[in-house]
Amino acid sequence: MNDSLKVFSGSSHPELTQSICDELGVPVGKSRTVRFANDNLFVQIEENVREKDVFVLQTALPPVNDHLMELCMMIDALRHASARRITAIIPYYFYVRSDKKDAPRISITARLVADLLVASGVDRVLTMTLHSDQVQGFFPIPVDQLSAVPLVCDYFSEWDLTDSVVIAPDAGSAKRAGAYATRLHLPLAIGDKRRLPDREDEVEIHGIVGEVEGKKALVFDDEIATAGSMLNLARYLCDNYGVEEVYAGAAHGVLVGPAIERLSRPPFKTVAVTDSLPLPEEAEGGNIVQVPVAGLFARAIKAIHTGESVSALFR
Repeated sequence: MNDSLKVFSGSSHPELTQSICDELGVPVGKSRTVRFANDNLFVQIEENVREKDVFVLQTALPPVNDHLMELCMMIDALRHASARRITAIIPYYFYVRSDKKDAPRISITARLVADLLVASGVDRVLTMTLHSDQVQGFFPIPVDQLSAVPLVCDYFSEWDLTDSVVIAPDAGSAKRAGAYATRLHLPLAIGDKRRLPDREDEVEIHGIVGEVEGKKALVFDDEIATAGSMLNLARYLCDNYGVEEVYAGAAHGVLVGPAIERLSRPPFKTVAVTDSLPLPEEAEGGNIVQVPVAGLFARAIKAIHTGESVSALFR
């Protein structure tokens, strides 16, 4: 790659940025972020970016609001430093689940984040596996959405998938789970999951549509947060259909609260997520594995930089 390409890292996931730069054969851009005693952030770009094609990576890792603010400040600093084009690489998008008005008097925060990024001066966004595709429409600028499906499927394709079935936790995730099933050449079943009206964080499973009796279950979703839905579905499959082995996969391992404890015990055998977010220390050495995304993002960055097709990465 030539010196017209620059890749910078926010403080959320410098390891991923380094891996992407290693794939591209470029150094990580020099910048620094300082927190003052009054809790204000200070961001400075420490090298020349005038007329450069600049990419800056930040993912929605806690503290989410700090990392979002840092990203906006980096974009603003790059804009004032006369960067020719600024692309925000956001492997796991900020407030991605706040993508619709499904209750009175609430913020559609995923749209608000889009407005903040555009106001900061970003020219393009590169992300992966959004909770819903409509988030792309929140931007008046180009948004490229990569898919984690091929990466996670490549991991599971090395296993013996005889007598296995792909299960979507609910109807809303059936299309995405169907992509996994098609790629793995497996049948698809769908769970009837309903959230309790007075307890939004809890769900009930009312049934399974499809043949799952005695099979190995592969449950796929876009992200795993507390793993409450995954655990309820796994227990339901074991108690009602004689399923003894449950494998789980997702694009994003948010893994907050009791998630690691829930996924580390039976009936879960293996849980595969990408490294769009760092793996918590307490999960290392357990049954949670990470599939690297650096190669995919590096190819997308190269395509954007050289004006080639990003969609060709999915063929």
